[in-house]
Amino acid sequence: MKDRKDILEVPGGERKVLLHTCCAPCSSAIIECMLQNGITPLVYYCNPNIWPEEEYLIRKNECTRYANSLGLEIVDEDYDHNSWLEHMKGLENEPERGSRCLECFRLRLASAARYAHEHGYKVITTTLASSRWKSLDQINRAGEEAAALYDDVVWWDRNWRKGGLQERRGELIREYGFYNQQYCGCEFSFSALHLTHSNTPQDI
Repeated sequence: MKDRKDILEVPGGERKVLLHTCCAPCSSAIIECMLQNGITPLVYYCNPNIWPEEEYLIRKNECTRYANSLGLEIVDEDYDHNSWLEHMKGLENEPERGSRCLECFRLRLASAARYAHEHGYKVITTTLASSRWKSLDQINRAGEEAAALYDDVVWWDRNWRKGGLQERRGELIREYGFYNQQYCGCEFSFSALHLTHSNTPQDI
């Protein structure tokens, strides 16, 4: 594990954090940084947006492989893509960073906040905040709304793109040989990607 100089200040000085995780590439450097700061993350895998199910399982298995290698607990929330589609009705044609993404973040982070409340985790954050393809404003809005549902849960709005984490992410992808997806996860982002005729990994 590469030594880092990043100093993390967790709300309330908590040493345990529920980390909503979208994939192994996005979570790798964040988890490493947390551990080096004496913070133990619970890896919370809740991504009903991912399509098809085969893609969901590949990403989940990579997250599990990484968590297991570090001796961390991972929670696999149930995969219910049909319910997710119901929540996205009317937003299918929204662009990336549009209102569909906000609703998707709300759904996933509300689940994370509920789990945190039920299992004694006072702070939640997400690896979604590491992606340059996502809106930090949307992520923080959804996270704050989710935490506000419970008096004992706080949203940690850290920007996980900074502090050299993007560079370290690339190193860990190569070190672990992670599957590195080329689209956000849902069928709508998949279709949008292919409409651009681009075969270049999007580094989500």
